[in-house]
Amino acid sequence: METGQGMAWLEQVPDSILCVNRDRTIAAVNARTTDLVGFSAEELVGSDCAEKLDPRLADGRSVWADGWHRSLRLRSVRRLPEQELSLRCSDGTARRVWLTAAVVRDPQSFVALMCSLRPVSEIRPTPDGMEVIAACSHELRSPLTSVKGFSQLLMRRWDQLAEDQKFELLEQIHHDAERVSRMVMELLDISRLETGRLKLKPQRVDLVRLVHVVVDKWRLEYPDLVCEFEFAEDFPSVWADPDKIEQVLANLVENSAKYADPAQLRVSGVVSGDRVQIAVEDRGEGIPAEELPHIFEKFYRCRGGRPTGTGLGLWISRGLVEAHAGRLEASSVPGEGSVLTVTLPLTAAKAF
Repeated sequence: METGQGMAWLEQVPDSILCVNRDRTIAAVNARTTDLVGFSAEELVGSDCAEKLDPRLADGRSVWADGWHRSLRLRSVRRLPEQELSLRCSDGTARRVWLTAAVVRDPQSFVALMCSLRPVSEIRPTPDGMEVIAACSHELRSPLTSVKGFSQLLMRRWDQLAEDQKFELLEQIHHDAERVSRMVMELLDISRLETGRLKLKPQRVDLVRLVHVVVDKWRLEYPDLVCEFEFAEDFPSVWADPDKIEQVLANLVENSAKYADPAQLRVSGVVSGDRVQIAVEDRGEGIPAEELPHIFEKFYRCRGGRPTGTGLGLWISRGLVEAHAGRLEASSVPGEGSVLTVTLPLTAAKAF
């Protein structure tokens, strides 16, 4: 594939462009690509893409673990479908991107791939609306049925119910209404995350107080919930959107209570340089090694425990954390338990 002045048109393309020869050497890049990964054009062009950028699939496997995909042998294949990859940047961090590629061919075989890259934080593929509706319809039906039934009971038998019974029914109605509200917010967040329209309202957030609020709320649904807290007395606050961070923490605590032993939860916080880490740890069956790379995928639900829910919570949570220039990661030891860790910057992030 030609390089130099013949490739000057790449600078006119709005996306990051990476051209890779069949032998995996990088043939050309544009300025957007160098900005994306931090390497200069001189460092990239001519280097082995596998060694320089270490591209990996969403499940963590190397793109070239089994060589070039056999579909490239077919002359009818002209494009590669959009997929999520991670690329190693100049500072050693991994950058998640959406990749599409055009296949460049000569009469005998394919010569190179011309790849278009877009950061995951900027754009995500538009979801199938019917798939989202199907995933959420059952989850919405349950709390709405509860609200309708308990409200009818209150209206019809108000004078016959004791005050404590009325309070219990109203408390359950309030709880189910909040559950519906959370699901509606999740649906809105899906659209905002995928189109880059998520707007954060940052302020100083006391994470220790927020963690206690979240755990107290879940005790209504999980009466056996027992949580150990481990935070230093001078644990710092962070600059973040409190509603979004509460949404993330609520999802992590709910997952731990749902898929593990709710009586053995632990939430801890540590400071690491200019960042803080909040870890939600549970004791239970853990997440099988083959499932761990997939738990942040849209609609994915683990097979263990009670697999309820939409399969969107962790996917949304990771998006919300990344919008704060943070990270959401998971680790697990089968038979012992799992840890979900949120890392957030202490000060205002560029994402705002």
